[in-house]
Amino acid sequence: MIRSATTLLLMAVVFCIQTAHAQTTEDAIKQAINQLFTAMKNADSVSLVSCFADSAVLQTIVDNEGKISVHNEQVTGFASSIAKLQKGDADEQVTFNVIKADGELAIVWAPYKFYWKGKFSHCGIDSFQLIRIDGVWKIQYLIDTRRKEACE
Repeated sequence: MIRSATTLLLMAVVFCIQTAHAQTTEDAIKQAINQLFTAMKNADSVSLVSCFADSAVLQTIVDNEGKISVHNEQVTGFASSIAKLQKGDADEQVTFNVIKADGELAIVWAPYKFYWKGKFSHCGIDSFQLIRIDGVWKIQYLIDTRRKEACE
């Protein structure tokens, strides 16, 4: 009886530790992404660049009258654009729908709404792949969709 109770208690402790670790990892991933959007809102290009891995890829899916293409952008170019803005001009608000992590790799699926100078501009999905470098989550890949309708 005592042996069964001890086994059950040990299993509960292991489960709690695993759950706490998962929450910590998920929170760290969210923090890395939220840092990007805080940097955008603050027009802080230095902080923005620090969110990305050195070899990061930025892409946007473009629908030009039914013709789909992918637009590529360099992190440095994106940061330069953000640096020219006034604080508060660019406000992207995300909801974290899916976060998955395995070791040093994570994925995030995040619907968003983008506001330009306080007015709704567009919405879409941000799809992130992050890598953990020296214990810090960095964005390795970001691709997004953009639309003005069906934004719930």
